[in-house]
Amino acid sequence: MLDLHRLRLLRELSHRGTLAAVACALSYSPSAVSQQLTKLESEVGVPLLQRVGRGVRLTTHAEVLVAHTEAVLARLEQAEADLASAADELAGTVQIAAFQSVAFAFVPSVLTQLASRHPRLRLDFEVCEPDDAIAGLLTHDLDLVVDEEFPGWPVAPDDRLDRELLLDDPLLLVVPESWGPVQEITDLRDRPWTLEPSGTRGRVWAEMFCREHGFQPEVPFGFNDLAMRCRMVETGHAAALLTDLAPLEIGKITSSTLPEHPTRRICTVVRRGTATHPVALALRQAFHDAVETRRLLRIPA
Repeated sequence: MLDLHRLRLLRELSHRGTLAAVACALSYSPSAVSQQLTKLESEVGVPLLQRVGRGVRLTTHAEVLVAHTEAVLARLEQAEADLASAADELAGTVQIAAFQSVAFAFVPSVLTQLASRHPRLRLDFEVCEPDDAIAGLLTHDLDLVVDEEFPGWPVAPDDRLDRELLLDDPLLLVVPESWGPVQEITDLRDRPWTLEPSGTRGRVWAEMFCREHGFQPEVPFGFNDLAMRCRMVETGHAAALLTDLAPLEIGKITSSTLPEHPTRRICTVVRRGTATHPVALALRQAFHDAVETRRLLRIPA
């Protein structure tokens, strides 16, 4: 019988990349992790690790074992979910992560709802870019994350994850009110822009969108901080492609729809084995209710 603890260590190595990272995450020493993986190799009778420089790489046999371990852990999480369904009250600590616009728009409402409905459930929240958040979800460092999908850039399917649509978020052209009316996005080809930093999903999509409409945007202001990008528009220094969730100050900006009406899809994501866990269901319901509350508050009287 294979040792599940050692299989978990191999799985951790596949996600974290180095023995040192596994040791740090699990509060072991690197030598202890190495010893356990050596014992696992003896158990299975085939090589699992290959030396590459000063590090190691998983062999094909190891990748097969990791795939089976993922399935076993998912079934164990499903068993925990089934047992938790019989509990009278939700309790414990859950770790969630979302990117900034969702954090601004919904997380305070989610916290308020959960405090009222499930007072023994503690929520630890962090702002995190989607790719990093998904990685944290797969390593079990996070329990729920909010992910985004830009037009023409679908997220690769992953059988280990359960995705649920939270909302469709329109993407908008936003310019300082002092610039006057803008008829076409191409009118801004010689204007400065503020976008996310290079390489991020939002930046790649925004530049691609501008190129599809005939120009490469000049981006002197690249910020991860959403509030800073909003501020650059509000103070008259840059145009931006932002979403309907951006916390912009009305009266200082002019927003308009974009050609083809592109929309960002926002989803909550959990590991497949936890999708029916009462805590995951409660978290998702709180996010859906926060979306509905925001929608109702914005409907004109």
